[in-house]
Formats: sequence, structure tokens, C-alpha cells
Amino acid sequence: MKTWKKAGLTALAGSLVATSAFAGAMTVSGTASIAYTGNTGAEDSGSAGTQIYGSDGQRWGMTKSISFAGSGEMDNGWTVSLGTTFANAASSAVNVKIDMGDAGTLDFEGGTSARGIGKIADMMPTANEDVGDGIDINGTSASGGLSGAVAGGVTGFHYSKAMDMVEIGIGWAPKGGATATSGNVSGASGASAVGGFIKIDPMDGLEIGFGSGEIQSASGSSNTNDHTSAYITYVYGPLTFGYQQSNVDTYGATADDEVTRMGVLYAVNDEMSISYQTHENDDTTVTDEDATGWSASYTVGSMTFKAHRNQATNVGNIVANESEHTEVGVTFAF
Repeated sequence: MKTWKKAGLTALAGSLVATSAFAGAMTVSGTASIAYTGNTGAEDSGSAGTQIYGSDGQRWGMTKSISFAGSGEMDNGWTVSLGTTFANAASSAVNVKIDMGDAGTLDFEGGTSARGIGKIADMMPTANEDVGDGIDINGTSASGGLSGAVAGGVTGFHYSKAMDMVEIGIGWAPKGGATATSGNVSGASGASAVGGFIKIDPMDGLEIGFGSGEIQSASGSSNTNDHTSAYITYVYGPLTFGYQQSNVDTYGATADDEVTRMGVLYAVNDEMSISYQTHENDDTTVTDEDATGWSASYTVGSMTFKAHRNQATNVGNIVANESEHTEVGVTFAF
């Protein structure tokens, strides 16, 4: 018996030595957030024949996530990495990435990351959350929200390359990008999402970007909506300014979206920042959707204290759809 144990340990040691020859590494990180939230909507649900302007349920909540990332170097110098995040015990943001050095980076996303033009859907500076966070029409974060955002699909391929002052990105989410395991198919047939962007840094502090693409107009549809977006950001000392114009040309007779967003961020110091954003969606045929919001954050070590408040009128470009969202909390990183 002792001889068997020794032989087993020797074999195990040999396997460990053989494995250590691979240049690989695995890291684990995570976050946990506790927040108090107030959320209202002008169409909050209530009992028969009544409306309640403001949901009054449990306002304290917690979210948590654990991220795993591993990488290894190939003989030709390329790096292959794998990452996945478990948010509230559910797997998301699963990706495999190949860093090809001067040839750029190619990754396949099997979760929630944007592809192509979706990478620049919202480039406005913010200290915490964007102007659309928590906005909805019924006060429960379960229905509606700000409209007119550009997208490029979620599950699929994305290629990117940085060259001095220029960065390009190209995305392809096949057949709408429904998640499928290896060797299987998933999702309805229809048009694939394709798109890309280019970013230019012509001088210190200034960034200009433009993106274009198309995505299926409805799940399983072969018809597509055209998406375009252009933005500019400028950093001047502790201030960051941003302006973005996005357009969604929808298939058929549906109204097109023309969204304008502006933002400004003030970095009080290395630990504290505050920001303000505005949003307007001209739906071309109906009432304009308007929203404003501010946010703030303060970091001490691994803790970040955060707060934001957003307000919107005519949510979804429908008259009388109003919404307000306030959130105060703390996030722990480890």
C-alpha cells in the first residue's frame, strides 16, 4: 500500500512538472454592491382601477459577481485568453480572445458584450451610471426604457486593431447572435448583425469616433435596421466633455430615431468625480423623449461610494410616460 501511494505521488509530481511547462495563468476577481434605490414611473402598476405613482417595495438590494480569466502564450507569440463572469450566480460575458500582436485582436463573445458599432453605443463621460440607467415606464425596471440606442449584436465575433492615433473595430453576430454551445445551433434564422467603428486621437485629450452597421429589425427577420453613430470627447484638465449623435433608420414605416447625448465630467481629485448627462430622441413622427441625469463616485481603497439620479419624460416617445430613478450605494472590489 505504501508503495502504491509513493508511485501515485511520483506520477502526480511528474504530471505537475509537465503541466508547468505551459506559459499560462489564471486570475479571479469579483465585486459586491449594496444599494438603496428609489424608482418611479408615471404608469406604475396598482390594484384594479388605480395607479400608484412610485413603487414602494423592498428598496435595499445587493448584486455580486465573480470573474475568472486565464491566458497562455502560443509558440508564435500570440496570446489566447478565456474569461467568464458569474453575475448573481448566472454565467455571462463568456469570451475567448486571441491577441495576435501587431495583427490585432480577435475575440468570440458568448454572452452580453457588444459587437462592432455596439462598442461605441454610449461614449459619454460619467462618474457612475449613464443617463438611461433605471429609467422605465412602470417603476419596476421591468418595462420600457430610453429608446434609440445603436447596437451591433451580442454573441459573435469582434476584431480590433490599434495603430498609433487610430483604432478600428469590426463585428459580426451571425443570425442575430443567439447563444449556442459548441456543436449546436440556437436562435431564430434571419439577418446577421454586422458593423464597425473607427476612433481617431488627433491630439492629446481629443477623441473622435464614427460607427456604422445593420441589425435585424425583429427576432428572426431577414430585414435590417441601419445604425450610425458619431461622437467627440475632449479632456481639458479635470474636465471631460462629450457629444454624440446616433441614428437608427428602421425598416418599413416605423419612425426613425435620432438621438443626441451630451455629457460633462469633473474629476475633483484622483478619488472623486461628478458628472451630468442629457439625452434627447427625436422619433421623427412622435413626441420627443428627453432625459437628464447626474452621478458621482468616491473611491477609498477597494471601496467605491456611488450615487446617481436620472429623470425622463415621454419615455419610449409616448406622451405622459415619465420616470425617475435614484440610487445610492457602495461597491467592494476584490
